[in-house]
Amino acid sequence: MAGPDGSERLVKKHEFFQPRHYALAGLLVASFALTGCGQPTSQAAAQPPPPVTVAQPVKRIVTDWDEFTGRFEAVEEVQVRPRVGGFVNSVEFQDGAIVHQGDLLYVIDPRPFEAVATQAEGQLSDARAKVELAKRELDRGLSLVQTSAVSEQVVDQRRQALQAAHAAEVQAEGALKAARLNIEFTHVTAPLTGRVSRHLISPGNLVQGSDNGSSTLLTSIVTLDPIYVYFDMDEATFMKYSKLWFEGRRPSSRDTANPVQVTLAGETKPSHEGTINFLDNRLDVSTGTLRSRAVVKNTDLSILPGQFGRVRLIGSAPYEALLIPDVAVATDQSRKIVFVVKPDDTVEARPVVLGPLDEGLRVIREGLKADDRVIVNGIQRARVGAKVTPQTAQAPAGGKS
Repeated sequence: MAGPDGSERLVKKHEFFQPRHYALAGLLVASFALTGCGQPTSQAAAQPPPPVTVAQPVKRIVTDWDEFTGRFEAVEEVQVRPRVGGFVNSVEFQDGAIVHQGDLLYVIDPRPFEAVATQAEGQLSDARAKVELAKRELDRGLSLVQTSAVSEQVVDQRRQALQAAHAAEVQAEGALKAARLNIEFTHVTAPLTGRVSRHLISPGNLVQGSDNGSSTLLTSIVTLDPIYVYFDMDEATFMKYSKLWFEGRRPSSRDTANPVQVTLAGETKPSHEGTINFLDNRLDVSTGTLRSRAVVKNTDLSILPGQFGRVRLIGSAPYEALLIPDVAVATDQSRKIVFVVKPDDTVEARPVVLGPLDEGLRVIREGLKADDRVIVNGIQRARVGAKVTPQTAQAPAGGKS
């Protein structure tokens, strides 16, 4: 040390710089600490692309079906009316039941007709007796004319009397048959097998009977299996079918029993099958439609005349198509689109032209290729132009539509 004064000055200078050194070191440590803490935060903010499920279109042979609204009608329907009049004795069927041909439905009081039949039997017996008498008289006349005991004129008269007696016998037989038929008609039976309506006439009421349609209506019966379904085909569809027929790509329903499938109200897929068996010979000028009819199996009797149903008719020749699940199709204003994952895993919105549903899958007529990866699940997480994490789905499954 140089001296006391110098020593003090050195010590004070040392003491003056030491706090600043420590403060600077602390700032540097804190700065490194903040830098180290910020690095995990930026890494956590970088999220991976959202996952989506993709599938390639299914390629298979399909056939288009056109759909129409139809109404069912019975193949056969009959109004049950009596052929003879009288008082109703009894009703022999249960309302709404299935009846078979020949089952007894109504009984009309037969006693007046039985009395007429008894009278006709007596008239027939009298006519037959007159025939026997005329025959014997003619035989005697033929014997006597050989001895000239009677003239030829007498023999001719007796021959004519025998013919008249035969005619009277025939008339009496006819009257007896008519009387017996009337007795039979007092038992009104089912003319066909089907479901009967309710009884319209109760026992004790008087009914009118005739063969000209003016008799009293008793009930009605309709057949159920098979059953008809009528539907109207618009002119454009009819022209499409005609063109396909001329090109040899689809058989005409006029000479071929083209298949149909029927979906009832409340059903999501067809439950009954049938075939076309009638096309009308002209279009309705007021509606521009062609009345068509198919016959449908109804073995479970679940369809009743008057019901509505959706009728699917084969509408094209078989062709190869690409199909995807219907849930993969989205709507962008007036067009339909699907979201496709490109090779770099970015999303592209692809406009498509849709076809019909086939076994739960949607036919894509235009806009897709067989190797495209279509987003079928997770569409809400996909953004056009953004990356996604594609996950391959199982083969698209679909129930029959």
